[in-house]
Amino acid sequence: MELKKIRHKLTVCKVADLSETDLSAEFYFIGKTDEELSLVCKTEDTPSGTIERDDGWRGFRIQGVLDFSLIGILSKLSGILAKHNIGIFAVSTYNTDYILVKEENFERALSVLEAEGYRIAP
Repeated sequence: MELKKIRHKLTVCKVADLSETDLSAEFYFIGKTDEELSLVCKTEDTPSGTIERDDGWRGFRIQGVLDFSLIGILSKLSGILAKHNIGIFAVSTYNTDYILVKEENFERALSVLEAEGYRIAP
C-alpha cells in the first residue's frame, strides 16, 4: 500500500461559522456536528477568528480509492503509530483516509510505516 505525503503544514481548528473560510482554497476539510464546526486547512489559510486552533500538523493520505468493503486499513496504520507513541488526527473522505501527525513526529511516522512495508510517495 502506498502513502502520499501532503506537502502543506496544517492547522486543526474550531470555528463559529465558515464566513472567514476560503472555500476556494486548494486543501481543507470541514466537519460539522450538533456540537461543533471543525476545520482542517493549510496553516496559511487558517481563518483569523477561530475559537480554538492547533498548528503544527503534517499529513499523508492512503493512495488510491478505498472500497467501502475494505476493513481495518485505518486501524492498522493507527495501531502501528500508536506502538511508537505517535498520536494521530484522522480524516476520511469518500475516496480515502488521511492521517495527520504533529510535525515533530512526521518523518519518524513515515519511517516507522515504511519499515512495516508501506511505500512512501513524495
